[in-house]
Amino acid sequence: MENIKKYYVINATPEELYVALTNPITIQLWSGEPAEMSTEPGSEFSLWDGSICGQNLEFEENRKIIQKWYFGDQEEDSIVTIILHPDKHGTSVELRHTNIPDGELDDMLYGWDNYYFGAIEDFYGE
Repeated sequence: MENIKKYYVINATPEELYVALTNPITIQLWSGEPAEMSTEPGSEFSLWDGSICGQNLEFEENRKIIQKWYFGDQEEDSIVTIILHPDKHGTSVELRHTNIPDGELDDMLYGWDNYYFGAIEDFYGE
């Protein structure tokens, strides 16, 4: 199992970014794909036509999102924690993704950088 800890700076307020990460309509705007998302702990989510799916565990409005991502029959849960920090350039995003299956780290980093936060950066005009 492997882990990621990265930071991104997005040219948007924490409030705007929280909506971009939790509102299915806004997710579709920056991702280009339909999304199923709710801020209800225990609810299931699906992004990119099921390429990413899991369960929402915890929300702190405009500050934190914790999700369990599904990877087949993996024994240990893969947990994604996104923490939003106000920054003079918008929002500093702290990403922690734990228990990534062996051999998936490079693809996961590419996805975070290009499809997830890369797309959000493009959406906010960076």
